Amino acid sequence: MTEAHFYAVIPAGGSGTRLWPMSRAGRPKFLLDLAGAGRSLLQSTWQRLAPLAEADSVYVVSGAAHADPIRSQLPNLPAGRLLIEPAPRDSAPAIGLAAVLINRRDPDAVMGSFAADHLVRDEAAFATAVRSAIGATADGSLVTIGLTPTGPETGFGYIRCGALLGAGPARRAEEFKEKPSAEAARRYVDGGGYLWNASMFLWRAAAFLEELRLQQPELAAGLDRIADAWDSSDRGQTLRDVWALLPRTNVDQGVMEDAARRGRVAIVPADLGWDDVGDWDTVARVGSGDSDGVTRIGDGDVVALDTTGTLVASTSGRLVATVGVDDLVVVDTPDAVLVCRRDHAQRVKAMVDELKAGGREELV
Repeated sequence: MTEAHFYAVIPAGGSGTRLWPMSRAGRPKFLLDLAGAGRSLLQSTWQRLAPLAEADSVYVVSGAAHADPIRSQLPNLPAGRLLIEPAPRDSAPAIGLAAVLINRRDPDAVMGSFAADHLVRDEAAFATAVRSAIGATADGSLVTIGLTPTGPETGFGYIRCGALLGAGPARRAEEFKEKPSAEAARRYVDGGGYLWNASMFLWRAAAFLEELRLQQPELAAGLDRIADAWDSSDRGQTLRDVWALLPRTNVDQGVMEDAARRGRVAIVPADLGWDDVGDWDTVARVGSGDSDGVTRIGDGDVVALDTTGTLVASTSGRLVATVGVDDLVVVDTPDAVLVCRRDHAQRVKAMVDELKAGGREELV
């Protein structure tokens, strides 16, 4: 059963440069099936929100370049629920735009923001956590779903948990810690009391806008101007003009960190089988390797001999053959081939930067 007055927002941005050459500026990772599920990460996000929010209560925020593929992948997304950003301004303007429009539509709205490109294996646990978080918004708290760490990752943010709120499971969130050192991450995980921040946020739309007006008054005023013109013939021009002047900031550091210091943030712990699918090594780890030691992505023809711990992602139609190799990433697309060691997967972004510097924008 869907939740009354609940609205889901799916920010769908970024280019996924660490997943080049399959992920490109015009077809970023949220449009790809990187989990071998038979559907893209965006479609999986839509599917797991379906038990919680009616289709008419789901908003997707993205750029114009991705509008057509999003409409194609989400045919049940109603007209008017795809919000097009004139240019990337980070997450606070994108989520704020959805919040101001939702609040004007329904002053009692509770909204949740869920990235389009995350992997969640346990959808039942996800639904339970979201429903708990919806309940925790009743007192005006800004709520985040905190994920049980599976190791001392340095690429994720951490949140320090405080006392239980009522009967739980929500707790007061005491502090956000962004991307710690390896030593600090080990201390957080070993000592307990810290959860990963996956930027899954829920709040009463009115409460979030109140916080925006307090912390980001210029952003809040700009969003109000856009909303004032939304149902008029001036929408397009106002959106373009005002959007270009909005401060570029994200929700985590631009809103949640200070709100947590003032005791306004709650956290709902959860274990969802979550991953942000941030690079090819992660894709290899979360994918299901075949008996021949190869994880396959895409519909390419792959033959592997004496190969272990290797990912082959192929969309070129060519045969990809591997012999006697271990722990590699091989990505074969019609116009580019990537080969790297799995432990160098984070450096793929540097390759994209190199191509840009060389004026080869057509490849990125």
